[in-house]
Amino acid sequence: MSQHKPAFTGQPSDADLRLLRIYRKVVECGGFSAAEVELNISRAAISMAMNDLETRLGLRLCQRGRSGFALTDEGSEVYEATLQLQAAVEGFRTRVNGLHARLKGELNIGITDNLVTMPEMHITHALSALKTRGDEVRINIRMIPPNDIELAVLDGRLHTGVVPALKTLPGLEYRSLYEEASRLYCAEGHPLFDVADVMEHQLAECDAVLPAYAQAPEIKALHESLRASASATDREGIAFLILSGRYVGYLPTHYAERWVRDGRMRALNPASRQYLTRYSAITRKGSPPNLVLESYLEELNRQIEGEGRPSQKAEGWA
Repeated sequence: MSQHKPAFTGQPSDADLRLLRIYRKVVECGGFSAAEVELNISRAAISMAMNDLETRLGLRLCQRGRSGFALTDEGSEVYEATLQLQAAVEGFRTRVNGLHARLKGELNIGITDNLVTMPEMHITHALSALKTRGDEVRINIRMIPPNDIELAVLDGRLHTGVVPALKTLPGLEYRSLYEEASRLYCAEGHPLFDVADVMEHQLAECDAVLPAYAQAPEIKALHESLRASASATDREGIAFLILSGRYVGYLPTHYAERWVRDGRMRALNPASRQYLTRYSAITRKGSPPNLVLESYLEELNRQIEGEGRPSQKAEGWA
């Protein structure tokens, strides 16, 4: 962009907000082509909108061409600012709707990966009850790491989240949801898969996949007693490596159940090689009144206290 472009000094207009919505979708889709379907507008229209936004801001937001799509440093900053602006606009809309006692607006939730197979269905039932109370409520779920969930709730990009209770931050409120049991697994093809009595020294000699995310100290100690030769940023990545038949690793029992049931995985020394992770729902302390969030939390509290529907045994619910 030219160095003589004026700085953005005015207030964002409706047209600016539209351009920023397009920009956010382009970033999250990873380029113009993938955003065409999501936005339901042509690539040429997207390109024109991006040019207009860059001219309006006086900044080069992204590189596009044969080498692919990539954000500039300024583009990354504008994307983060866009998320905060849109959260503030949505917060205003939700608050005004609350004045009319109408349950209408968005509920933005961040959830740690692979909780959908938890037998407790507090989140699912609370969301179902929320939609019953307000059919116009729009629910947006982001599957992101716990640290990112906490930061997004603190800065208002998310209304609430579900995270493992590893630590408490002073700006957040915590509601205990449930406990998740995890065990050490190997898969068919692994040398220990058919061994009836596995000794600890045998485990210590095996290649192990360790999580590349935060764990409580006592849980971290269990992982560190293994021979770390691989890592994964989430539980799905751990499952991939275990199923290769070359690694042992810890997985939640509800997540591993499908492979155990099919005879493709087995737990190793479950009496000693297991642990519990407590999960909490988080919200920001002192957040502005939000009728949608308050209604969701009411329904979630009913589930936690056992006033909601009884848990079902089917998989595919959180």
